[in-house]
Amino acid sequence: MQQIGLKENQIIALVDCNNFYVSCERVFNPKLQKRPVAVLSNNDGCIVSRSNEIKALKIPMGAPGFKYAALIKQHNGVMLSSNYALYGDMSTRVMEVLSRFTPALEEYSIDEAFLNLEGLVITDYEAWGRNLKRIVHRWTGIPVSVGISRSKTLAKIANHHAKRVPGFKGGLALLEEKRIEAALSRLDVGEVWGVGRQYEKFLKQNGIQSALDLRNAEDKFIDRYMTVMGYKTLLELKGYSCIELDEAPAAKKSIVSSRSFGRMVNGLSDLLEAVSSYATRCAEKLREQHCVAGNLTVFLATNRFKEGPQYNNSRSISLEPPSAYTPEIVQKALSLLEELYLPGFEYKKAGVMLSEIVLEADVPLSIIDTNYLDDKRFKLMQAMDSLNSTYGADTLFLASSGVKQEWQMKRSKLSPRYTTNWQEIPKVKT
Repeated sequence: MQQIGLKENQIIALVDCNNFYVSCERVFNPKLQKRPVAVLSNNDGCIVSRSNEIKALKIPMGAPGFKYAALIKQHNGVMLSSNYALYGDMSTRVMEVLSRFTPALEEYSIDEAFLNLEGLVITDYEAWGRNLKRIVHRWTGIPVSVGISRSKTLAKIANHHAKRVPGFKGGLALLEEKRIEAALSRLDVGEVWGVGRQYEKFLKQNGIQSALDLRNAEDKFIDRYMTVMGYKTLLELKGYSCIELDEAPAAKKSIVSSRSFGRMVNGLSDLLEAVSSYATRCAEKLREQHCVAGNLTVFLATNRFKEGPQYNNSRSISLEPPSAYTPEIVQKALSLLEELYLPGFEYKKAGVMLSEIVLEADVPLSIIDTNYLDDKRFKLMQAMDSLNSTYGADTLFLASSGVKQEWQMKRSKLSPRYTTNWQEIPKVKT
C-alpha cells in the first residue's frame, strides 16, 4: 500500500456534543435533567435526538413520535419540537470555546469538530481531553466527549469509546499500538466512519467483522475491492492521516430553503408568504458566505403519500447580473410561484433554491447592468443583516413574508428561543 508522503505524527482530536439537541434544552430547563427527553423533527414527526433515558427505553432514532408518546409520558418524559434557533446559537458558542484550544479547527457538523493539536505542548493527551470536556461544560452547559489519535478516523473511534465506556470519563487517547488494536477489535466494522450499510454487508460476507479485521485485510483484497475513499479509510486505521482538516469549507454550490407546511395549503396568499420567507432565508445564507447567485428556482408539491390529485412542478429564472439582494430575489420568486400555482390542489411543500453561486470577489464586470454590490442596495443588506444578527432573526423582514404565517410547520411543543430573542430570554425567579 502506498504510504509515502502521508503524515504519521499528526495529533487530531474529535469533540462531539452528547445528545446535542436534548442537551441544549436541558441547559435552560434543569427540570429536564435525568428525565426521558426526545426532540422531534419538522412538523413534530420523528425522533431526531434522544436522551440516555430515552435510549434505555429502547426507543430507536427516527421513530415516529406519536408511536412512543404514551410510553415516554408513562416514564415522566417529554417530547419537544426542534428549536433550530437555539441549537444553532449553542453550536456557535461551543465552537468558539473549542477554537481557543487549537491552532486549526474544522466544524464537521452542528455538534462535532476536529481539532489539530500538532505543535501544542501536551504531556498527557487524555488528561488534556478531559480538562477540555470540563471547560466546555462549565462555559456552555453542553456535555461533550473527546477522542484523540493520529488520524480523523481513529479520533472518531476514540470518541466512540470515550462516549460509551464510563471508565474513560469522556476522554480517550489512542496513540499506542496496543490500545489502538484493543479499540479496533471491540468496534464492529459497520461503526467505522465511511463504511455504509452495503459496504458493511459486503465486508462481513468476506469475513471482516471488526475494525481490526478491516485494518489487517490482505493487500490483494484491498486493491481489488476498496474504493478510493475505502482505501483512505484503511490508511487512516493504520494511523496515517490522509483526510485533511478542512478549516475553510468551500462555498455551497446551491442553497435551498424548504419546509413541509404544518397543514395542507390551497390558497395562493399563504404560498406567497411561504415562498417570500424561504427566498429571504436563501438570500441571507448567500450573503453569509459572501456570494451571489445567478439562478433562482421555485418548486411546489402536493403530498405524494396522500390519495387524490397530485401536482409537482418547478420554474427557474436567471439572475442577471448575479445578486444576493433580498427584495429582488423575493420579487422574482413570487413571480415564478404565480406561474406555478394551480388552484384546486392541496399543497404540502414549497421551496426556493439559489444556484450558479460565485464569490462576491469573482463577479464579472458589466458595462450595461449595475451590480448590487456597487450601490446602496449592498449597504442596505449589510444594515438589515446587522440588525437581525444583533436583535434576533426577522427583527426586520419583508411584509410579503406575512406576520401570522399560519402555514408554518407544526411545532406545538417548541421551547423558547432563550439566546436569540429578547422576549424569550430566561427569567430568574427570586
